[in-house]
Amino acid sequence: MSGKLGVMEKTCTVMLPLTMNSSENRENVCIFGTGDFGRSLGLKMLQCGYSVVFGSRNPRTSRLLPNGAEVLSYSEAAQKSDIILIAIHREHYEFLTELIEVLKGKILVDVSNNLKINQYPESNAEYLAQLVPGAHVVKAFNTISAWALQSGALDASRQVFICGNDSKAKQRVVDIVRTLGLTPLDRGSLSAATEIENYPLQLFPMWRFPFYLSAALCLFFFIYCVIREVIYPYVQEKEDSTFRMAISIPNRVFPITALTLLALVYLPGVIAAILQLYRGTKYQRFPDWLDHWMLCRKQLGLVALGFAFLHAIYTLVIPIRYYVRWRIRNTTITQVITKKDNPFITSMAWLSDSYVSLGILGFFLFVLLGITSLPSVSNMMNWREFRFVQSKLGYLTLILCTAHTLVYGGRKFLSSSILRWYLPSAYVLALIIPSTVLVIKFILIMPCINKTLMRIRQGWERNSKYSKSALNGKSDI
Repeated sequence: MSGKLGVMEKTCTVMLPLTMNSSENRENVCIFGTGDFGRSLGLKMLQCGYSVVFGSRNPRTSRLLPNGAEVLSYSEAAQKSDIILIAIHREHYEFLTELIEVLKGKILVDVSNNLKINQYPESNAEYLAQLVPGAHVVKAFNTISAWALQSGALDASRQVFICGNDSKAKQRVVDIVRTLGLTPLDRGSLSAATEIENYPLQLFPMWRFPFYLSAALCLFFFIYCVIREVIYPYVQEKEDSTFRMAISIPNRVFPITALTLLALVYLPGVIAAILQLYRGTKYQRFPDWLDHWMLCRKQLGLVALGFAFLHAIYTLVIPIRYYVRWRIRNTTITQVITKKDNPFITSMAWLSDSYVSLGILGFFLFVLLGITSLPSVSNMMNWREFRFVQSKLGYLTLILCTAHTLVYGGRKFLSSSILRWYLPSAYVLALIIPSTVLVIKFILIMPCINKTLMRIRQGWERNSKYSKSALNGKSDI
């Protein structure tokens, strides 16, 4: 019961505005436009104590407006408040030129978005400022959806980007954003409006590289496995193994991709450490490709976790496959006929159980890494805790998953019998990047090297006149 009360208290805390206007002294806010977003924004403002008046081209036919809101013509509504939220599309801005005198000195909040990135030469907010030169234009609320306003922004982004040339006008809008229970983020002057308007139109900008990379890896390993396990048997023995393309080959491709992507999460950190050691300073920028790679590490890890989940699911269905049931049935019948059974080999049992155990532990830590990367969880952790999980436990996860693959190969790892057309098994390829990362990381954490790296990251520079002061603790943090 106490847990439910705690959830209710948190919910109420988010829903209530940070500052409430009393009913005797409610601030008037005008909204131009009676569409979905305008109505949702008006309802939210009414709930937070504002007095809302809507401006519409047809006040008498406007319906579905929240109770307590007044609807007037644009000119009449503009005279009711000095803050006007423009919740209409850019192509309908022309009528505002007829209201230049009425809007003079007022704060116009542009909430519009476009249909595509950089649709116009200038941003909608800058265009609005040109149409109504006497008003103070502020860009805000375009990153919040009508659904988020209706749901209280509990399950959506609560950040509101704001920009404008007038600091007092921006502060008035910031106060409104905070009162609505949202989080304002000041992005500077009105020239930043283009970036703010493009933000909601971006389609997974930080996910493109992980998606393209994972797709390329999947395609490569799939073709590689098809050559070894489908084409090779057909050419050599006329054996039809195409059925393996449904489950067997994907169940090889998915774990290999997952392990490779997990290694690629930690590879840029290793490369960055090597660059800092080589340069002898931390005050030089990394190459752009490395910067972008490091920014995508979270997405790479989550995509890798997705492939690990697929591997776990595919593995669970192996016993019910027709091919597996057919082999077990034939083996059993053969043993009955020949009255022979296979002897129990303890070493094989150890390899099998170790392989499964390492896979389970690695997958558990993999899931833990994914959970702690979620904002709702990571926000509850301090920096040291987050770094411990993502770095220390992350490398432990990589070690377990790499060991899982190594034990799977067992005695066949270096055997020439696994070669087909001189091609090794796919899991051998999967070990190249993870093993390289782990070996380099082991070298970097050696005391003689790690000490130098820590000094560099604390501000010490090789061949610098500031090196001595940095060693004395006077370096920048």
